[in-house]
Amino acid sequence: MKTLKKILHQYRFALIGIVLGLGAGYLYYVQVGCEEGCTITGSPVNSTLYGGMMGGLLLSMVDDFIKKSRAK
Repeated sequence: MKTLKKILHQYRFALIGIVLGLGAGYLYYVQVGCEEGCTITGSPVNSTLYGGMMGGLLLSMVDDFIKKSRAK
């Protein structure tokens, strides 16, 4: 079984992306979000969670790219 420290080290880019995305999603809701008819930006919870998901995906893709370029 992996320790928590090893798991955090393995997924550090994704976790950093999630945290940054959560902040960016909430900031987007505060600055731009609409009040009616918007599924994602109409609610601070939806906007924050969507931002976290996108941030995690983006930085995990960057991490994969870095790992593949080092392997060559």
